[in-house]
Amino acid sequence: MGLCPLHEDHKPSFLVDSSKSLFYCYGCGRGGDVIRFAELYHQVKFPQALALLQQWRGLAPLLHEAASFYRMQLHRHGEAVAYLRQRGVRSPELIEHMRIGYAPGGCLRGWLTRLGHPLPALRQAGLVTSAGYDAYLHRIVFPLEANLYGRSISTSAPPHRFLPGAKGGLYSWEQAQSYPEVIVVEGLFDYAVLWEAGFRNVTCSLGTHLNALQFQQLCDAPRTVYLAFDSDGNHSGQNAAQWMSRRLRTRGVAALRVALPDGQDPNSFFVEGGDAHQFQRLLEAARP
Repeated sequence: MGLCPLHEDHKPSFLVDSSKSLFYCYGCGRGGDVIRFAELYHQVKFPQALALLQQWRGLAPLLHEAASFYRMQLHRHGEAVAYLRQRGVRSPELIEHMRIGYAPGGCLRGWLTRLGHPLPALRQAGLVTSAGYDAYLHRIVFPLEANLYGRSISTSAPPHRFLPGAKGGLYSWEQAQSYPEVIVVEGLFDYAVLWEAGFRNVTCSLGTHLNALQFQQLCDAPRTVYLAFDSDGNHSGQNAAQWMSRRLRTRGVAALRVALPDGQDPNSFFVEGGDAHQFQRLLEAARP
């Protein structure tokens, strides 16, 4: 149940029955299946709505193929493995868990077109530029729910890159949500070092700003949330954690801020010699 996206709604009136794949709004009285929703939301007729849904449905296999290709490339490129080691990512178990890959550039387009994916589909997904080149070049790649995050290993390119579209929910939430205490970090390399240190109750928001889905996930059950955001020199991470802590507490969630040493994030904390016991002490010292 949530706010209806089909009209101006101020009280939750939009019901989705996932077991029957049906929706109904008690406010505007409209309902039906997913095709009917696409018709109403995009204001198109049945054939166009069906085409849109088929197009979206085709994105997941395409991203899966791209992620699989990038995973095959990882250990073929020493510079990628060296970068991971530099960031504290060493164990094969962690690389397998996060399905980490590497985009060397210049070869994904040929691979996917040989598999039968048309070039317009690659462009639409953002995997290939309008000029026909691979969009990800010299980047460590992490598959997300319906996106790919690419971290540049070169200082000459912007560090972060996503494909067009939403970043989705909290990273690895299916595993983390089963714990009564959850650690939220900003970045995937922060997640990686904590997971490798034995903290299986960690998740990642991919930035300091949580979207509506991520915020709702943290509020969907009684739990304690530890916000382990970066200790930035400009205080942006600390300020974001303070604001998020207050917001979570208004929803009845016990939220605590983890104070990392000045200038550090969870990744640098472990890379520079911190260990699980020391981080546990930071958790125990966390304050609202």
